[in-house]
Amino acid sequence: MQQELVDKIKNDPKYQALVSKRSRFAWILSIIMLVIYYTFIMVIAFSPQTFAIKIAEGSVITIGIPIGILIIVSAFVLTGIYVWRANGEFDNLTHQIKEGIK
Repeated sequence: MQQELVDKIKNDPKYQALVSKRSRFAWILSIIMLVIYYTFIMVIAFSPQTFAIKIAEGSVITIGIPIGILIIVSAFVLTGIYVWRANGEFDNLTHQIKEGIK
């Protein structure tokens, strides 16, 4: 009985659409984060003087610090985007799938 239910869910076109959309979206956000992070690391590795530029005359803060903070903030923003979409579109699809198997 349990395996029949699992097979029914896996064969549901809405379930397949959900898995496809969710996976594609997660990969896109992951790639965006990796590009942001590795670009930052590559600049540090190959052009460290770029991030050594001072923000203002007489300041001890360099441009690298706010850029590093922006990278951390971008991770939170991308996570928020995923959660927003997951709580909307993905949850609606999940609910439709649950209703369809009853």
